[in-house]
Amino acid sequence: MKRFSKLLLLFTVLAFVISSCSSLKLGSKKEQKILIQTTEGDITLKLYNETPLHRDNFIKLVKAKTYDGMLFHRVIKEFMIQGGDPNSKMAAPDAMLGNGDVGYTIPAEFRTPTIYHKYGVLAAAREGDDSNPQKASSGCQFYIVVGKKFTDEQLDKLQESKIIRYGQANDSTYKFSPQARQDYKTIGGTPHLDGNYTVYGEVLKGMDIVEKISKVETNSHDRPQKDIRIKKMKVVR
Repeated sequence: MKRFSKLLLLFTVLAFVISSCSSLKLGSKKEQKILIQTTEGDITLKLYNETPLHRDNFIKLVKAKTYDGMLFHRVIKEFMIQGGDPNSKMAAPDAMLGNGDVGYTIPAEFRTPTIYHKYGVLAAAREGDDSNPQKASSGCQFYIVVGKKFTDEQLDKLQESKIIRYGQANDSTYKFSPQARQDYKTIGGTPHLDGNYTVYGEVLKGMDIVEKISKVETNSHDRPQKDIRIKKMKVVR
């Protein structure tokens, strides 16, 4: 009986060690980088390990060359640039875009207040709350934030209204961390989207290209008058 107890203890310790090593390996996993080659220039992204569902899905689509040939079909100055609609590959110049998908959605992975909509982040587009109360992300459409700068007073009002609408007074999901406040005041972003759209990466290089795309002339549906195309996406080391 004593021998059995010792063996059981040994197996428990081994299981704990293996589990700890696995967790350490996952937590220290190197962030994946993605190169987006566009008709306007190159953009390099890194994907967050804190949002593994979105990270793995994006990598899968990149490796499958799903994004190659797509347009940035929705562009709004001081807000964001959006791409990833499969229908945009062969779209006519006057076609309205934004409804294409890959047949599935990704469960929301909100990581606020740690990860938020600061200038330069990559986030997932989605259907509206009425048809998508779980805020699940599109399986393919994404946007890169440009945004604008905010004052403390504006952030206070925005935080209060978001808590009233979506959360409770003690719900940290809709409260801005000190770092988020600093970023929104100094580099800008789109704080009204926090806790509603999943952020899963950020631009490492090429924000000048993102800025350039965000300022092009668009039609009444925010589609650029001149096609801005993703020539190729690839995983880089």
